[in-house]
Amino acid sequence: MATDRIIAVVGGTGSQGGGLVRAILDDPGAGFRARVLTRNPDSEKARALADAGAEVVRADLDDVASLTAAFDGCHGAFCVTNYWEHFSPDTERTHAKNLATAAAEAGVGHVIWSTLEDTRRWIPLDDDRMPTLMERFKVPHFDAKGSSDEFFTATGVPTTLLLTTFYWDNLVHFGMEPQRCEDGSLVFPLPMGEAKLSGIAAADIGTCAFGIFRAGDEFAGRTVGIAGEHLTGAEMASALSETLGEATPYIAVDFDEYRSLGFPGADDLGNMFQFYHDFNDVFTGARDVDLARRLNPELQSFRDWLAANGDRIPRH
Repeated sequence: MATDRIIAVVGGTGSQGGGLVRAILDDPGAGFRARVLTRNPDSEKARALADAGAEVVRADLDDVASLTAAFDGCHGAFCVTNYWEHFSPDTERTHAKNLATAAAEAGVGHVIWSTLEDTRRWIPLDDDRMPTLMERFKVPHFDAKGSSDEFFTATGVPTTLLLTTFYWDNLVHFGMEPQRCEDGSLVFPLPMGEAKLSGIAAADIGTCAFGIFRAGDEFAGRTVGIAGEHLTGAEMASALSETLGEATPYIAVDFDEYRSLGFPGADDLGNMFQFYHDFNDVFTGARDVDLARRLNPELQSFRDWLAANGDRIPRH
């Protein structure tokens, strides 16, 4: 309807933004319309969203003018950046600043910024418990997002800082699935010791964001942390064993060993897991499962997610 409030969704063809777009499309009576921002409106995913009823517009995170035009007339904007596309904290910060600037210039009424902690607040660069990376960061993909919060808060645009967490989808797409040993057995390696890992289905982040928009200004100016569950590696492994139909014991990997694995971003992720572990009360305490379920009554548990996605987990 013409009176529906438009929500601009950055990354609408991706995991988090896609969840928000689907939530809006699935609830036409809520009074919102989805505007998907993408560099390639002709992509298969973008065309599918357009066919489903979303508005799709071209915009580029490197181009403030394109973002401002895409945000024009929008009640809200969901802003997210993709560090793993470029592995550059400076690019990440530039993209975040461009989004904040465009939202202010377009007069957006409510921004949700998908963010993470700047871990240097807890573990300074001169703290040798964890290696310093790129000379200026401890966990680059966290620190770049967390240090970009200020771009949004400085604009004066009502902003919700949405603290996200580990995607269970990483077991499908990101190389964190159970591993097959030489003897044929399956193990679930994770550098978490006995600490709990806050996890969530990636799409549920977008659905929780929809809950924030639906709540009006209740969460504007606030930091909101969400998770689907807080689970130990052993608890995750137990659920994986049931779903995969074969024993999949948890193996607690050493942080240094994980950092040395050599794949792109291994040192960053090794530091991330160490931050999860060493500051576990801080991290899990900032992510409220009950609030996430209030925002998204269909919030998935890990077993829920496995029931829907277990057959997609690689088993080499």
